[in-house]
Amino acid sequence: MKSYINFKNKLLKDKRIKKNYNELEPEFAVIQMLIAKRIKTGLTQAQLAQKIGTKQSAISRIEQGSYNPSLTFLVKLSNALDAKLKISIS
Repeated sequence: MKSYINFKNKLLKDKRIKKNYNELEPEFAVIQMLIAKRIKTGLTQAQLAQKIGTKQSAISRIEQGSYNPSLTFLVKLSNALDAKLKISIS
């Protein structure tokens, strides 16, 4: 783990890399919240997918960050997780 942290810190010294990394923060924050809420509610990816009428692979892609869900899809996920979606622009 220490070598990863050192590697990450070394990369983030590059201004271009740091800028791109920081721009991804909101996306990763949403992913982290969705995963935490899913786990807290005790649902597997497959169970969550079934609740919203999609496939487990769709949930997996969202959690991996390889799929950018629509706002409508995020609302469905939030409802299935008994959560409220809040969006803020500041």
